[in-house]
Amino acid sequence: DEYQWKGPFYFIQGADPQFGLMKAWAIGDINNGDDEWGEEIKLAEQAVQAINKLNPKPKFFVLCGDLIHGMPGTRWRKDQEQDLKNVLKNTDQDVPLVFVSGNHDIGNTPTRETIDNYCKNWGDDYFSFWVGGVFFLVLNSQLYFDSSKCPDLKQVQDVWLNEQLAVAEKHKCKHIIVFQHIPLFLRKPDEDHNYFNLEKSVRREIMEKFHKAGIKAVFSGHYHRNAGGSYRGLEMVVSSAIGCQLGEDTHGLRVVVVTDEKIVHRYYSLNELSSQGIEKELLDMLAKQN
Repeated sequence: DEYQWKGPFYFIQGADPQFGLMKAWAIGDINNGDDEWGEEIKLAEQAVQAINKLNPKPKFFVLCGDLIHGMPGTRWRKDQEQDLKNVLKNTDQDVPLVFVSGNHDIGNTPTRETIDNYCKNWGDDYFSFWVGGVFFLVLNSQLYFDSSKCPDLKQVQDVWLNEQLAVAEKHKCKHIIVFQHIPLFLRKPDEDHNYFNLEKSVRREIMEKFHKAGIKAVFSGHYHRNAGGSYRGLEMVVSSAIGCQLGEDTHGLRVVVVTDEKIVHRYYSLNELSSQGIEKELLDMLAKQN
């Protein structure tokens, strides 16, 4: 049923609730300072309440990684995960949750064990799904960042991705949209490699593959600021965090409207979305049935 286009819809993208980072960042101890996350709990609750009030309802709510701050094996990790789950279970039951793995969820250099643990807690580290004629791909971007401890897992994801793109082509989907934690790039496709983007040769290969497959947009987090750019018709959308901000943006969520022709999105602060909901211009796009 979901292979068929049924008219415009929208979803909500959030990133980096990252329970524990705000205190760690404030005291300058990123590795051990994450023993409090009350502030993040409040922000995540505000995000859930804002989503629950929206009318019409979004098709789903995707969280693009760094669900919590504690790296695999660290002291506060289990408590952070439990507290996030407690907040998220209040999401309206008609709004499915989609989880994307981030570097704090599976480690900067993931292993089979850290990925298995993530999958037990949050679901598969990569998968695909259909909504109303649109094909969505969730990827494990850590395998592109550093797969040195599990090269076989990267290979398996690569094979799977090629198979999925062949499926998308066969079904003549309306759009293909990708979710991953680490952006391909922040502003320009040929920018230098740093902690917040993918290494240049890896990035080039993925961008070319996505371009050939006709992928319209990649949504990510990781940067804790809003950013983005485009490569040959592929839009790279980098959303700031629900949690700790590293730039001038506010804690927020992105509303993404999918129409017959295009993908339109806007970042809202949590306060804005809570108090005013989605602006008329985007609601009008949803009301236009094809």
